[in-house]
Formats: sequence, C-alpha cells, structure tokens
Amino acid sequence: MPTDATRLLQDLAGGNRAALPELIAAVQGELRSLAAAHLSRERRSHTLQATALVNEAYLKLIDQRSVGFESKGHFLAIASTAMRRVLAEHARARLAEKRGGGAERVELFEVESALDETPEALVALESALERFAAVDPMNARIVELRWFAGLDVEQIASILGVSTRTVERGWRAARAWLRERVSSELA
Repeated sequence: MPTDATRLLQDLAGGNRAALPELIAAVQGELRSLAAAHLSRERRSHTLQATALVNEAYLKLIDQRSVGFESKGHFLAIASTAMRRVLAEHARARLAEKRGGGAERVELFEVESALDETPEALVALESALERFAAVDPMNARIVELRWFAGLDVEQIASILGVSTRTVERGWRAARAWLRERVSSELA
C-alpha cells in the first residue's frame, strides 16, 4: 500500500494540483527540518524562521507547473532548492537595502563556507551556481541535491539515475568550479 506522500505524488503527476497542499502537510516535519538545516548555515540574526521559509518555498512550488516529482526524495530536493532560492532572494534584498556600499572581500576556502559568511557570499554562490547550471546542468543538480537538500551520494545517484562514482566526480568538479567563481566574484 503506498504511503500518503506516494499517493499524493501520483495525484500530482496525474494533474491534480490540489494534491500539493496535502503533500506539503504530509511532509511538513521533513520540510521544517530542511528549512532548519538551511537556516543553520545563515547568519544568527537572520529574520526568517523555519516555518516562514517553508511557506515561502511552498509559494515557489505552487508556481511550478511542469515539475513531475518522481519520489518523495525528489520532491524534498526540489523543495530544498526552492528554500535556497528564497534565502538567496532574501540576501539580495538585504544587499539592496545597503545600496551596495561597503561590500568587503570574504575569503572562501571551501564553497560550503559561503553560506556561513555574508549575504554577499550567498548571492555570489547563487549567481555562480546559476552560471554553472548553464554550463553543466547535471553537476549543478548534484550540488543542489548534495549541499542544499542534504542528500547523500547514494540518494543523489538514485534520483539522477547515475552511479555513485559519477556523483562523487561531479561533486568534486562542481566544488572546484564554484570555488574559483565565487572567490573571483567576491574579489
């Protein structure tokens, strides 16, 4: 017997857009955990709370008409990506408030540290990831699923239909590419 989430995903695939709010409710705890993980990488004085981040991500998800969620893990990965975009928009808005004045150089030894740094670093990472997706969509997806959705190598391989070695190679290549671009953008 399929779980509620599986049944709701099947309903969505069948064109029943009304199943999305039910799906969100069915996985609310997992979405809040994802949101909390995203927010744990943000500055301590961030104004968004986990519930607000889930709600903002939901608004992004209801606007997507052509996404077919293959599994609960795939849905959570897409939701995590939506949360990342909400946080990036929030950082851009915060920078706009500053009117661009006084941006300082931030050293990033690892791409992952960008989320622990300033709004400038988060915007630089988001921008670099968007450019990377245009060049290498598969490895950009690996970054989204690994870093932002918190999935492990096996889960990503399953979602993308590739080997774990392909995911590991893609992750290394993506980190190197992004590290270079983010560092140069912040320089």
